[in-house]
Amino acid sequence: MPETPDDMAPMIETAPDIRPVPRIAVQAFCESREVAAIIEAAAGDRRMAKAHVKVQMGGMNVAIEFYHGAPTPNLVVVETHAVREELLDQLDRLAEVCDQGTKVFVIGHVNDVLLFRELMRRGVSEYVVAPFGIFDFIRSIADLYGSTASAPLGRTIGFFGTKGGCGASTICHNVAWSITTSYDQPVVLVDLDLPFGTAGIDFNQDPTLGIVDALATPDRVDDVFIDRLLTRFDDRLSILAAPATLDRTFDLAEMSFDPIFDVVRASVPAVVVDIPHLWTSWTKRTLRQLDEIVIVAVPDLASLRNTKNVCDFLKQTRPNDAAPRLIINMAGMPKRPEIKPEDFARALELPILSVIPFEPALFGTAANNGQMIAEVEAKHPIGETFRSIASIVTGRSEVRRQKRPSSLSFLARLRGKAAG
Repeated sequence: MPETPDDMAPMIETAPDIRPVPRIAVQAFCESREVAAIIEAAAGDRRMAKAHVKVQMGGMNVAIEFYHGAPTPNLVVVETHAVREELLDQLDRLAEVCDQGTKVFVIGHVNDVLLFRELMRRGVSEYVVAPFGIFDFIRSIADLYGSTASAPLGRTIGFFGTKGGCGASTICHNVAWSITTSYDQPVVLVDLDLPFGTAGIDFNQDPTLGIVDALATPDRVDDVFIDRLLTRFDDRLSILAAPATLDRTFDLAEMSFDPIFDVVRASVPAVVVDIPHLWTSWTKRTLRQLDEIVIVAVPDLASLRNTKNVCDFLKQTRPNDAAPRLIINMAGMPKRPEIKPEDFARALELPILSVIPFEPALFGTAANNGQMIAEVEAKHPIGETFRSIASIVTGRSEVRRQKRPSSLSFLARLRGKAAG
């Protein structure tokens, strides 16, 4: 029977130990209305306020069919009445369409210890047997993402322009927006250009709080405090804005931003960082610590020189990391002598992720209206370029290009490791 408010009151009193669920995307596929109702009720609880939850009917087979044509979220929840062999076969087929890093939470109807062990061995993150309560479900998800032993949740993606005015911030903001719209994935955009940051105006926002408030009180930096400083653009994109004022100077220590990044990346799947065109101890440290670096350059000699210097620095300080991504922006400006993209890439021995043409009317209209490129002109090729960049820097594109794995690689697939 469904729980009545009176039945639920004692559970609420015994639930304060449940940690809040971070800002993740969750999709649930249910076979029974009872389980769907529990998940929907859990999604409305304050501890799940940051999570973006979708519930639909259909179970495992519907999930498999759905993800043949769509990216998987941070967490896939599937209910199944299947018995052992059928369930394992379903999981093998689900593994074939799972993106890298996706966790799978199985809700079953068989209380079998041997089955539980086999599912854990194959990489399933959680298995619970129905019926269960709202707080059982919330606690299970919170434990998946709240364990101190687990890796940080968020992927940090930084954009750095090698010349002033090369458009790195505009590209950064459009890619952040494209991640949320293309993959229904929560993103925090961090604007590190404290005196001149444009994240607020690019999204037509007027934030009263932002990153400088966290820098001013580092001892207060935790998930609750950072959450108060975020400016919500919509239910998926949040901005940790720069003050963009000149009433003070910002002479920061090398590790000033470390506590902020530690908190933000532990609570959201993707952190997109707009790094200003500066060369300080803290910008160097930020570049060294990012998961993914995108360098934005324009096709002239000064930008080529600067890009080579930055790449040399990154190669020396990040010897075990992949090379940065390279975007050539404002290509084809009338009457300007330019270095051809292929010559630019050859000089750097670095492939080009994308070449974005010079389109002053389109970008100017977007900037003046506080809109993204795809909002101004939905079918413009540059909007598709930003979606492609979003796919690559989040790791989606590489995953989709991989050959579908056999059932033996299920563990590696769900845990985001290379298949053996």
